[in-house]
Amino acid sequence: MSPVLAGVLQLLALMVALALAYRPLGDYMARVYSSPRHLRAEKWIYRAIGANPATEMRWPAYLRGVLAFSAVGVLFLYLLQRVQGGLPGSLGFASIDPDQAFNTAASFVSNTNWQSYYGEQAMGHVVQTGGLAVQNFLSAAVGMAVAVALVRGFARSRTGELGNFWSDLVRGTVRILLPIAVIGAIVLVACGAIQNFAGIHEVGQFMGGSQQWNGGAVASQEVIKELGTNGGGYFNANSAHPFENPNPISNLFEIFLILLIPFAMTRTFGRMVGSLRQGYAILVAMLVIWLGFTALMMWTEFHHGGPALQIAGGALEGKETRFGVGGSSIFAVATTLTSTGAVNSFLSSFTGYGGGIAMLGMQLGEIAPGGVGSGLYGMLIMAVIAVFLAGLMVGRTPEYLGKKIGTRQIKFAACYILITPALVLCFTAVAMALPTPTNSLTNSGPHGFSEILYAYTSGANNNGSAFAGLNADTQWFNTTIGLAMLLGRFVPMVFVLALAGSLAEQSPVPKTAGTLRTEKPLFSGVLVGTIVIVAGLTYFPALALGPLAEGLAS
Repeated sequence: MSPVLAGVLQLLALMVALALAYRPLGDYMARVYSSPRHLRAEKWIYRAIGANPATEMRWPAYLRGVLAFSAVGVLFLYLLQRVQGGLPGSLGFASIDPDQAFNTAASFVSNTNWQSYYGEQAMGHVVQTGGLAVQNFLSAAVGMAVAVALVRGFARSRTGELGNFWSDLVRGTVRILLPIAVIGAIVLVACGAIQNFAGIHEVGQFMGGSQQWNGGAVASQEVIKELGTNGGGYFNANSAHPFENPNPISNLFEIFLILLIPFAMTRTFGRMVGSLRQGYAILVAMLVIWLGFTALMMWTEFHHGGPALQIAGGALEGKETRFGVGGSSIFAVATTLTSTGAVNSFLSSFTGYGGGIAMLGMQLGEIAPGGVGSGLYGMLIMAVIAVFLAGLMVGRTPEYLGKKIGTRQIKFAACYILITPALVLCFTAVAMALPTPTNSLTNSGPHGFSEILYAYTSGANNNGSAFAGLNADTQWFNTTIGLAMLLGRFVPMVFVLALAGSLAEQSPVPKTAGTLRTEKPLFSGVLVGTIVIVAGLTYFPALALGPLAEGLAS
């Protein structure tokens, strides 16, 4: 079988699996967030944290819950790392330095999972399992809660109430993420991923010296890292490490986990607003972008541009032979078009255009299908922009799902789409202008610029992947990327919830002959075009200096 055919068959198998899970999971999540009942375990949690799940919240109260909960998470994870040296199960590792502890705490709480450390050489069992893995669940649940609040903003009328943050947080964790993670961890163990609390072992000689590996609860952390679109690896090699991702079957299963909830949430959206066709329209836009990026990535990485590529059957540098070019390309697109950031190959070794495709996937806003929750609310923000632009072209007041998109709503949407590019481009410009940050570069020229641009793109978009040629474990990068991750995660949420509150207060607008039919394929096309033009062209000058220049020169 040719490598190209193997890659195409993997893509088809993945699409079939996602199609089979789409309806049952999407409907189940809609029931979870709409049910008036609370499980007994959930009631215990509410009592422990002193929350009343029956209390409806307006958007400022909902936002305060999101920010307060996340701030406590950052503080707890920071302190846990700072005292690691005195904890049992630390495997003899010292406490983490302040700048790296801040960066890691900001990273995992913001659902980014950017790592400027070697996991197997820095974090013991307590920090890995009690700190990082816990935040993998909670940060994902926060994103899902904010998305559901925005959906309620479209679904409700003549009220500013968006639900209860604590109820949405607990339900997303207990009823959705935990059950799927348990099943997924069993599958990964069956595939060969490890799950233990073993210490450090010498496993033989390597390059004239002994090689050491430590065990860990890897399968359970691997499954939520993918399912929650987190991305942080137990080991430095991330999903290229055989303890995390042993074979092609586990590789395809992990890609399935990454895409599962983000795609299924479009059906949840359609079910909660009372129109499944609206959810299908959003799904189609996501699929068009995802399939387009996957096809482009596979073409660039299979392109035989020289004798070495012809002999290897593709650009195999930096890729695991057990996955091949096809499995690595599909994985790379899945992680950069979502907020996952996990890697099963070395992105810095991709072709110039391939690295640019991965970077552009994040720069679109990671909305195809995006992270758990964040992908849906990001796509709905772009839908609001698309409706507004379409209304301008035909001279009508823009409406979406029976809600008028006025000056207030478009300001919230515009602020949402501007904050992340501003963070990426400003931090990149400052880093390139100062002498100290550029000392961390491994490469010069366009590729060196791409390393820094990719780092801030990944941080501000809460992705977490890296070109890996950049030495990011410095005070400058730990601090600035940490700030980019926090601002890129929580400032947009302010505008999402403010938009949700303003929509929920409106009375529904009756449909007329001039109402834009947003459930039609035409609107899906308009939405894709809006994303490419509004989001993609923002970064075009920066991309021209980096990956495009490198690709044209190769």
